[in-house]
Amino acid sequence: MKGRVSKDELQEKLANIQNIVEKKNTMPILSHFLLDAGKKGSSIIATDIETALREPIDVEVEKEGKICIPARKMFEIVREVDGDLSFETVDEQWLKVRSGASEFKLACLPHGDFPAWPSSLGGGDIEEMTIDAPVLLEMIEKTIYAAGESDTRYTLNGLLFHPKPENKSFTIVGTDGHRLAIILRQIDSKVKDEKKIIVPRKAVSELRRFLPAETGEGEEHSVKISIGEKHLLFTIGTIQFLTRLIEGTYPNYENVIPQSNEKKISIGRDTFTKVLRRVSVMSKERASAVRVDLEDNKMTIFSSSPDLGEAKEEVPVDYTGDKVTLGFNARYVLDVLNAMTSDKVVLEMQDPLSPVLVKEEGNEDYKCVIMPMRI
Repeated sequence: MKGRVSKDELQEKLANIQNIVEKKNTMPILSHFLLDAGKKGSSIIATDIETALREPIDVEVEKEGKICIPARKMFEIVREVDGDLSFETVDEQWLKVRSGASEFKLACLPHGDFPAWPSSLGGGDIEEMTIDAPVLLEMIEKTIYAAGESDTRYTLNGLLFHPKPENKSFTIVGTDGHRLAIILRQIDSKVKDEKKIIVPRKAVSELRRFLPAETGEGEEHSVKISIGEKHLLFTIGTIQFLTRLIEGTYPNYENVIPQSNEKKISIGRDTFTKVLRRVSVMSKERASAVRVDLEDNKMTIFSSSPDLGEAKEEVPVDYTGDKVTLGFNARYVLDVLNAMTSDKVVLEMQDPLSPVLVKEEGNEDYKCVIMPMRI
C-alpha cells in the first residue's frame, strides 16, 4: 500500500474514531483501525465489537492495500506534524509515515485479523425508517440523560427506540428507574410491525457526533436506520454507524406516566433552574436533596445538611390547591429543565411519593417523570 493524505482530512477522520477504539488492551486489534486504500475509494473502520464506524477518507492512492494501524498513536502523529502525510506499508507489519522532514515507522497488524463488518444485520428481514438528522439529535439529547449507566438492570443502560407503524410515530425513551424522559415524533417509516429496540447508551452518545444540529439539504441531513435482528445500522450520508442491540425486555414505560395528577403549577424554566441551583448548594452532594413546599401561590425550596447549614428561597407560583411537601434530587430536576427549551414548564403532582410529571408548556410530545425522595 502506498499513498498520500492531507493532514486535515486524516486528523478529522481519526478524531471521529477515538472514542470507539478500545482503550483497554483486552484484544490488541481493537485499539487499531482498518485502513482500506483503494483507487475507487478508501475508507477507515473502527470497532469495539459493540459498535463500529465506517467512514470514507480522501486518499491519493498509488498502490492499493489494507492494514490495521494503531489509532491513538497515529492520531498523535497527525496532530504533531505540520504538513500532509505520505505513507507506505512494509510486509503488512510496518507503516512508514513521512511528513516534511519527519519520518515514523509504526508497528501494525494484518488486516485479516480485524473483526469483519457484518454482511447482514443478524439475518431475517431488514426493515428501515428514515428520520431527519436534527430531529434524531434532538430526540436523543432530550432523553439520554435519563438512561441508566452501569445499571444492574442492563436493559436500562440504553435508550428504547419504539416505532409504531399504525400511526407512523417514533418514540424514544430513557429511564434509570428514578426518572424517565419520553419524546414522540412522526417519521417516514417502512417498519411493518411495532418494535421495541434497546440501543446502548454509549452507542447513542457516540452517534450524536455525526448528526448535524441544523436542518439542511443533502444526504448527511437525513438518517436511514436499518433494523436487524441483533444490530442497528445508521447511515448518515457516507458514514455508516453500526451498533449491537441490548437484548431483553424494556419496562412498560406507558404505565409509569401519571394520567391524573391534580395539583398543577406553571413556573418559568429559567427562574426554577436558578433557584434550584442556588438552594442545592447547601444539600449533600451525593443526594442533592431539596424539599419543595407548595401552598397558596408560593413554592418554597429548602435544603439542609448537618455539616454545612441550610438554604431557603420562595418563588411566587399560580397554585391554589392543598399544601403539599415533596423531596427531590435537585440534579434530576435540573437535568430535565436543561433538556427543555420552553419559557415555562408545567409540574403535575399528586401526593408526596407519587411520580411527578414535568412538561413544556403547550407541548404534549415531550414528557419527563421524576420519582420524589423520602425526606
